[in-house]
Parts: sequence; structure tokens; C-alpha cells
Amino acid sequence: MAIIAPSILSANFNNLLEEVKSVDNAEFLHIDVMDGHFVPNISIGALVYKNLKKEVDMVFDVHLMISDPDKYAEDFIKAGADYLTFHFEAVEDVSKTIKHFKDLGVKVGISVKPNTDVKVLDPYLEYLDLILIMSVEPGFGGQKFMPNALDKVKYLKELRDKNDYLYLIEIDGGINLETAKLAVNAGVDILVAGTSIFKSSNRRKMIEELNLL
Repeated sequence: MAIIAPSILSANFNNLLEEVKSVDNAEFLHIDVMDGHFVPNISIGALVYKNLKKEVDMVFDVHLMISDPDKYAEDFIKAGADYLTFHFEAVEDVSKTIKHFKDLGVKVGISVKPNTDVKVLDPYLEYLDLILIMSVEPGFGGQKFMPNALDKVKYLKELRDKNDYLYLIEIDGGINLETAKLAVNAGVDILVAGTSIFKSSNRRKMIEELNLL
């Protein structure tokens, strides 16, 4: 049974609290942060979700698609991040960033873009709580799922099983009932879904269906 993380990137920000409450039968809430530099889009900062934390009982899964995650990590954690994920491609010293996040008391995730070889993460796997595999180019919602992401998932699951690592495997991009099933079969623990949930006529039912995969 997969953990579902609705992505608020696809929500209506004019009524964000109501939008989040409409999907609060999901365990996680996925929050994409984009700076217009690391990815060609700008989204939200820590203040946008700070007031949501006390309104819903969800795990806040914050994905930093920004160029200087170390500089802003504390702000996002104070605003309520439970998991804080940075991009491998965004930092010079991955170990230093992992340690910095852990010292701030958050669960640490790392993500790689579709064209980055997942094996670059091998030296860090034992220190991570979450690995986010992007199955689209980060920056915009509603893109088509890239099947080669499944090979990365299988690789990470194999290493986790072999070495008793503790990280969760998450996938984000183009997730619907069809692609979600492929992802879960490959070894995914957390499904990030934006468009397929927020554009659904029955959001809670869509979450339940995804949750059963």
C-alpha cells in the first residue's frame, strides 16, 4: 500500500486551505518550492504553508528545487517541513548539506533530475530518509511520465533490500492510476500526484484508489 502525497502545485492557491483540506485523507502533503533559477519556474516560499501546518494532520513533504538549499533550510523547517528534500545537482557538497539538514532536526531527502544517473547517490544512501525520483523534468506540473524513472526505483529498492537501508522511495511526475501501478510494482513507497488528484471530480476517492495500489 503506497503513501499518497498530493502536490499543491496543482491546487488553487486562491483557496489553498480549502484545497488542502479536500485532500487531507492522504498521509503526506507534497510542497514544491521553486526559485526560478534552479528550475525555470517560481512557486512558493515557507510563509505560504506555515499557517497550513496547524490546520491539517499531514506529513509536510517539502521539495526544494532551489539553488541554495542550505541557506533557506531552517526557514522551511520552522514553517513545518517534516521531510526536506534538496537536489543533488544544486549543491557542491552533498554530505555537508545532509549533515546540515539533520542537525536542524528534519528528515532528509535527496532528488535527482531525469538525466542524472541515480548511482551518483550511492555514497549517501545510508544517511538518507527519502529519495525522490523525478519522472518528469522538475519545474512544471502536468507533464508526461518518463518510464526510465522506474529503472532508478528498482535500483534503489535492490540496494535498500541488500544493505538494510531505511530510506523511503518517492516518485513525482505524471502519476495517475496507470503509472502509479507501475511505480509501486517497481518499489515506490510514496506517490506524488498533482493533476490526477486536484483535477479529479472526487479527490478523496482518487487518493483512496491510489492508496490501494
